[in-house]
Amino acid sequence: MPKLAKPLTDTQVRTAKAIEGKTHTLPDGLGMYLEITASGTKIWRMTYRQENGKKNRLTFGAYPEISLLEARGKRAEARKLLADGIDPAQFRREAKETKAVAATHTFEAIALTWLQKTAATRAC
Repeated sequence: MPKLAKPLTDTQVRTAKAIEGKTHTLPDGLGMYLEITASGTKIWRMTYRQENGKKNRLTFGAYPEISLLEARGKRAEARKLLADGIDPAQFRREAKETKAVAATHTFEAIALTWLQKTAATRAC
C-alpha cells in the first residue's frame, strides 16, 4: 500500500533547497510532487500509470511560474482525464497539434503564402 503524503504548504515549497549533486522530490499527494534539481530548479511533476500498466510522468511547469494552487488544479484536470480513460500526455500532445494546425489555416497565413508564391510575378 502506498504511503500517504502530507500536502505541501506554500512555505515548504518556497524554502525548499537543492541538495548538492542530487535531484530530490517533495511529495504533495495523489501522484504529484515537486522535483528539485541539483541546480535548484523546482519543477512540478505527476506520475501515473497508463492503461497498459506503464508508468508515465507529466510536467506541469516550474515554480514560481506555476504556483502550488495552479499545480494542484492541473493535477485535478489530469486525474479527471485518467478517470475518463484518457492518457493526459496524449491529450496534451493532440491539443498542441490541433492548435498548430488551426494557426496555419488563418487568413494571415494563407495571405503570406500567396504573397511569397506570387512575389516574382507581381510588379513593384
